[in-house]
Amino acid sequence: MDKLEVGVIGLGKFGYFLAQRLMELGHDVVGLDSSPDFVRRAQDNLTRVFQGDGTDRTVLEQLGFQHFSHVVVSVGSAMESSILICLHLKEIGVQSVWVKAVSWEHEKVLTKIGADEVFFPERYGAQQLALRMTHPGLIDYLPFGMGVLIQRLTVDKWDGKTLRELDLTNRFRLQVVAVRHQDVPTFEFLPRADTRLSRGDELVVFVQEDMLKNIEP
Repeated sequence: MDKLEVGVIGLGKFGYFLAQRLMELGHDVVGLDSSPDFVRRAQDNLTRVFQGDGTDRTVLEQLGFQHFSHVVVSVGSAMESSILICLHLKEIGVQSVWVKAVSWEHEKVLTKIGADEVFFPERYGAQQLALRMTHPGLIDYLPFGMGVLIQRLTVDKWDGKTLRELDLTNRFRLQVVAVRHQDVPTFEFLPRADTRLSRGDELVVFVQEDMLKNIEP
């Protein structure tokens, strides 16, 4: 992946942790926040950090936010501020504006004014927690996939069968993306159709949530 230069407006908990992770992934991150405490906390961990008012279009232009490929807006519960910042960013030509929403209404407004991505961390976190409680072995839930799960399964009844013989995609709308055989420390990704399974092998699969109840691996 090409190195990105990302702007993060709002360096509270979510914005700060996101910016840190982007830096760990090798990208440049420029942070902006009106709080001197948040700026001090971030200044040694990000590429550049500025104290200023993100709702001021002039500030955004002077700091060069129009040149960033992505800008993330995470200003807590300040709905009006995030809406105004998003509007300014789109007007000055930012290619991709990602904005944190705090309510359904907030999400609707942000979408209407042109936010490229609207994320709702609390909703996503709640979905993940509920699914982990009710789906043992869940690795992840794909919100864009209409109920698609990344699930870990342990082989029992499929012992001795190859993936081709099991025909899992046609039978269960299930795609095996990795296999870890017993006594092997690592997963084999994108396994061949002639891979033979044994009892106790672990599978990582994509599967429709509504099909999971029909699967007895």
